[in-house]
Amino acid sequence: MIEHLVSPAQCLGYLAFVFGVACFAQQNDRRFKIFMALECTAYIGHFWLLGQPTAVASTTVSLLRSLASLQARTPAIGVFFIMLSAGLGVWLMQGWLSLLPIAASCIGTYALFFLSGARMRALMLVGTLLWLVNNLWIGSIGGTALEAVLAATNLHTLWRMRRDAQRRDSALA
Repeated sequence: MIEHLVSPAQCLGYLAFVFGVACFAQQNDRRFKIFMALECTAYIGHFWLLGQPTAVASTTVSLLRSLASLQARTPAIGVFFIMLSAGLGVWLMQGWLSLLPIAASCIGTYALFFLSGARMRALMLVGTLLWLVNNLWIGSIGGTALEAVLAATNLHTLWRMRRDAQRRDSALA
């Protein structure tokens, strides 16, 4: 049992956890995307070692799209990454559970390329919840903990962003 908790796969999940929490704690969109890329990098190895090819493909696309969204946020690039996520996901699909990372990746791509600020984070929350269900189902300890904490952290950051916006509005009034 203890070997499973400290296996290389789980250790990469724990590393993804650290980067993911740092990601969703960011109010700055650029820092958010940088930490997301680091999270994805750790997650790729985690899912690879857990034997989850659809999750590896979705996370690889998520890494690439996070890096691309730092440089350009054009609709064409966003649509490309959505199509890539869906295409790879369908090709590697191993059952209905495979739909969760595919949908999460497509939702995250839409959020990163077509939204910003609180709206981006709110849609990312939907993707986080899909990953949470996926990780619970496949037995990813670090991934499950990560997505649960990310959901809570993202909700807290959304609350902070709303509070700060209300303070700015009050100061202007």
